[in-house]
Amino acid sequence: MRTGQEGADNAAAGIRGWCLGKVPDGWFTGPPKVTVDREEITVVGQLPPVTGEPAGAGQKAGTAGEAERDAAAAGRSRKFREETREARIGIAREAERKFGRKVSWGVVTEGRKVMFTTLSVPVMTRLRQPERRVLDTLVESGVARSRSDALAWCVRLVGEHEDSWLSALRDALRQVEQVRAEGPRS
Repeated sequence: MRTGQEGADNAAAGIRGWCLGKVPDGWFTGPPKVTVDREEITVVGQLPPVTGEPAGAGQKAGTAGEAERDAAAAGRSRKFREETREARIGIAREAERKFGRKVSWGVVTEGRKVMFTTLSVPVMTRLRQPERRVLDTLVESGVARSRSDALAWCVRLVGEHEDSWLSALRDALRQVEQVRAEGPRS
């Protein structure tokens, strides 16, 4: 008997494998990272570095060096986006029909991650006054445009600073599901 989490993990593994098989050889320097949740499949690959020596090579890295890397990353990602558009759309449409999820694409180049498409999904929540006051403070201070934006900002912040804790929590959930699966059947 399969648990809900095991079934979801197997489905995600199948989707990841399918996507890895559909991405053409040569697009990325290695296999892309495929992330799957209930609504979206995200495919992010590493592009090869920009060839040629930057104009400021041999000089101290600074603002000009950063600007040059940013421009190189932007140019490389735009070039990839345009050259692969039709093929990416074809893969995405096939995946959307097959798996019932939208597909988002992105690249990592020159140390910068650039997302071409992403899905924004509404999430309903109930918050008590102290939590709402936190969101309102973020809005009033200009950190966020709305309560929704403030909540997304908070989630990103926790994700960035608590990655190891979240990973441990996910591992613990997998262990709980495994113990449940090995338990007595009724």
